[in-house]
Amino acid sequence: MADTYTQLYIHIVFSVKGRQLLIPKQYKTELHKYITGIVTNKKQKMIQINSMLDHIHILIGITPDIAISDLVRDIKRNATQLINRKRWTVGKFMWQEGFAAFTYSHSQLKDVITYIENQEEHHSHKTFKEEYLELLKRFDISHNPKYVFDADPASDT
Repeated sequence: MADTYTQLYIHIVFSVKGRQLLIPKQYKTELHKYITGIVTNKKQKMIQINSMLDHIHILIGITPDIAISDLVRDIKRNATQLINRKRWTVGKFMWQEGFAAFTYSHSQLKDVITYIENQEEHHSHKTFKEEYLELLKRFDISHNPKYVFDADPASDT
């Protein structure tokens, strides 16, 4: 895009279907490198990535010529194929249907990077559901908590 100058930073968060603990720790580095390759091949910039057993955080610099939903769809599809092809989990691996995306300014990047880097410590005292709902509230994103996660009446953590 000639004469188009942008600075767009997006923090993307999504979980494993049913919030199951299926992202194996021993394969995190390989998964992160693979997703970084997807983002790079789509001509976007990976800034930070980290995952827990049940969800992932991705901070990217994005250009205005790609839809975030298309990028997330491609990340999910290809990462799912990798995980299933390599049989990192018992049974079929799947991601949740949707995702959350939050925008940040350049001056906020250091804090967001630190937040994503420190997920293990952060989740030692807060569940993913608590974190996710807190992010939605902080960004004033209207939602019905009943439908934020896959239906699982036995669990609300």
